[in-house]
Amino acid sequence: METAVITGVYENVITPSTPLSAAVREEKLLDTKVFTVTAEWSQTDLVRGSRLRFLQQWTLVTDPNDPRSITSVSPPGPCVPVSGEILSSFSPVQNLRAVIREAGAHQLLEIWDAHGLQKCLNLTALNKHGRVYEDAQFGALSWSHCENWLLYVAERSRSAAKAERESAWPKDRSVYCEDWGEALSNKSTPVLCVLHLQSGALRVLDGVPAEVSPGQALWAPGGQAVIFVGWYHEPFRLGLKFCSNRRSVLWRLDLEGHCERLSGENLAVSSPRLSPDGSLLVYLQAQVFGPHNQCFSLQMLDLKSSQTSTLVDVVHRPKTGEFAGLYEALPAHCWSADSQRVLFSSACRNRKDLFVVDRASREVRSLSDRLSEENQAFGSWKLLTVQNDVMVVCCSSPCTPPTLRAAVLPTDGGSVTWRTLQEPLRTFDFQWSSLDVEPGPDEENRHYAGLDFGAILVKPSRTVRDEKSPLVVFIHGGPHSQAAAEWSCITAGLAALHFAVLMVNYRGSTGFGQDSILSLLGGIGRQDVSDVQRAVLTALHSDPTLDAKRVAVIGGSHGGFLSCHLVGQYPNFYGACVARNPVINAATLVGTSDIVDWRYTSVGLPYSYTQTPTAEALATMLERSPITHVDQISAPVLLMLGGRDRRVSPHQGLELHKALKSRASPVRLLWFPEDGHSLSRVETQADCFLNTVLWLQQHL
Repeated sequence: METAVITGVYENVITPSTPLSAAVREEKLLDTKVFTVTAEWSQTDLVRGSRLRFLQQWTLVTDPNDPRSITSVSPPGPCVPVSGEILSSFSPVQNLRAVIREAGAHQLLEIWDAHGLQKCLNLTALNKHGRVYEDAQFGALSWSHCENWLLYVAERSRSAAKAERESAWPKDRSVYCEDWGEALSNKSTPVLCVLHLQSGALRVLDGVPAEVSPGQALWAPGGQAVIFVGWYHEPFRLGLKFCSNRRSVLWRLDLEGHCERLSGENLAVSSPRLSPDGSLLVYLQAQVFGPHNQCFSLQMLDLKSSQTSTLVDVVHRPKTGEFAGLYEALPAHCWSADSQRVLFSSACRNRKDLFVVDRASREVRSLSDRLSEENQAFGSWKLLTVQNDVMVVCCSSPCTPPTLRAAVLPTDGGSVTWRTLQEPLRTFDFQWSSLDVEPGPDEENRHYAGLDFGAILVKPSRTVRDEKSPLVVFIHGGPHSQAAAEWSCITAGLAALHFAVLMVNYRGSTGFGQDSILSLLGGIGRQDVSDVQRAVLTALHSDPTLDAKRVAVIGGSHGGFLSCHLVGQYPNFYGACVARNPVINAATLVGTSDIVDWRYTSVGLPYSYTQTPTAEALATMLERSPITHVDQISAPVLLMLGGRDRRVSPHQGLELHKALKSRASPVRLLWFPEDGHSLSRVETQADCFLNTVLWLQQHL
């Protein structure tokens, strides 16, 4: 297999565009409702080594006699590239578009209307705050209902912080400044900022409690207050990315600086979303500490009575074919137009599905209609937005790149008629299936007995010279995340190169209920390892086209942890291993990770901020680590490490590298000095794919 062939396949699977967000605008044309859908897309450009973003629009025309039926969809307009935009938001009435744009060392706020650029302000030159937050954890860009004000989140002014330090000069000039960990290294002290568009007056809101960091802000009804999530940063900050278990509270802050708490204490909250009529607020709620990602409850706050009720409760053990719980953030617009229903997408066993819950009945039902032949092709449904009851979703499968679809939400609980707005340029001729797997009798968890788990098998449609396909076991990280039946360029690339790929949702993955998540605490390195091996054996025994003599394992983070465990615990089974930023020795990681709490929780030990390691705790962590099996590792191991990884120190992989080299075991290490935990830079991802395939080819 030539390098050029591998590179050509990678170009084919990496170039399909992915929709990031969508907005819907309603217009009246005589007696007909007309909707304009604007979608923002991302596309990888290997020549530039960057990800391009562009906008595209569609016009949807409804039936005059049935406004909930889309009769026609116009061809899309040309793709309009957006350069330097880090945040954007459409106003609710006039359809103005606010943009925060990077322009060299400056950040600009622009307001666009139907005639072009209406206003532009240099936020950096105003010197009221630091960099604007654009991330999913804190970031916000919210219009007031009157469309005179904009609300966003930014870093506290460096000049203000510098003035405080200089007042105590010289003893405070080198004081350490905490940040929020992996992928949030430049974010420490966020502030809420409001901008009056007519006057250009910008102010940082006072009154946020000193012990919390604000984010995910939106305007309260009436425009005289804002609502935000405040994460407690005392006694110190823990990593926030991919961690929905951080202590936080929902707050209401008026423009005079009076702040009141809206949610309970000692809970973790996120995704506040206001109903169209302004009377209700829904948000996600979870427990503090414990699993870093877990099944949420959906809470509903009546802003008039201040009463909170549970709209969707935690699902502990879902029944087959039923709703399995809520595991993902809510989209910015998730309410029906009548403020009676809330829509969301979530993991459901090996799939992602689209759901709606009714306020009155509390009934949750699927909107994807997987029984229809057209919809069966998709294993993943992700809600981008619902506005004016027009739902815009991204659908995909292991062989179908992201597809943009739309439908009008029915009022009576009837069926949904989906219309495709944008099909991918091509689909891929793979076969994929969803597997249900049960642990063996000696693999049951006595505290959570009777749980099963799942896997997804993707196979090339044709093998080389009718041979059996080598099997690559691709393990997701987290561990509380999911390998969904959705588009993955890595899986598609491997299948295009005639590898079969098995993605395992071991117990502890999302989409199988809270009991499954809790069952893994204290069981890492054992339960998850045996689950992956059980899934591999199940696939091999049920499919004669798979080659049991050519099996490799790959994974990142916790998936890398499991990959290294598997080649150590089953030394004669796997022919090769590829591990990206793996946990190798949990005992040596405990003092270097931004999520130190997970180091304790994962092995079944309690955690508190005052925790210090004990000999017993460190012994338990070491016992569950792949490094204890290093003498049994005979399969060639390829390690890929990010030099700026804050979650799993690169010294973890270096520790295994040295141990294998000292034993003359085949090992290779790729070092990416500018990458963090996800190894997400475009050039890095291309390098990783090429080296992964060459490693598998060489050793299988």
